[in-house]
Amino acid sequence: MGFFDIFRRAPAIRETGALADFIDQNAAFLIQKGMYEYSRARAGHYAKVLLQEPEFLAAIEKARWQGFPLGLALVGEMVEGVLHAAISEDRRAGLDQLIALVLSVFDRYPVPPSIGTMAWEEARSDLERRLDQVGLHAPKFVKDIPGPLADAYFDLMPIHEKLRAADRLAITSYLRVSLINVHDALIKRIDVPAVAQSLLAAPPDTRG
Repeated sequence: MGFFDIFRRAPAIRETGALADFIDQNAAFLIQKGMYEYSRARAGHYAKVLLQEPEFLAAIEKARWQGFPLGLALVGEMVEGVLHAAISEDRRAGLDQLIALVLSVFDRYPVPPSIGTMAWEEARSDLERRLDQVGLHAPKFVKDIPGPLADAYFDLMPIHEKLRAADRLAITSYLRVSLINVHDALIKRIDVPAVAQSLLAAPPDTRG
């Protein structure tokens, strides 16, 4: 990347492939950034030592893969809210296609060795269920989306329970602010009518 590339705007999102990449990158970033920042904050002066410990590296590797489906659920629901007005006349079809798109992002990755096949398949089923439930209510404000998943995310933190017992509200706030930032980034890049058309024109969802 050249020096002046850092001043260029990110390319517009006009079709589902670009949207899938956006979901992938931001779901992973949302989960990992919070875990590393929280771990550094809790370790304090010992953060540099902690982040080099093999036991910690193994724990956070497992935690980030456990958290990735949660990140996909959060970003996926946020995306549905952005597209809602454009697909509202056929919301169920649009949501089904969005679920299929998010699951295709999940399926980009092989089973993480630290998770195992059975747990990874269960995580995929939970992700599908959570996204399906989005259609049972009106789109939420972005700040309200993380609430139901904040505890599950907090429980994945690779820090001993005795050291993180009082920090649930801080983690919830982190997810809210971060998801709002992801939303703002998407709004700046997305061509909503074009993406909605691309989504609804995709092959019929064949989820079993």
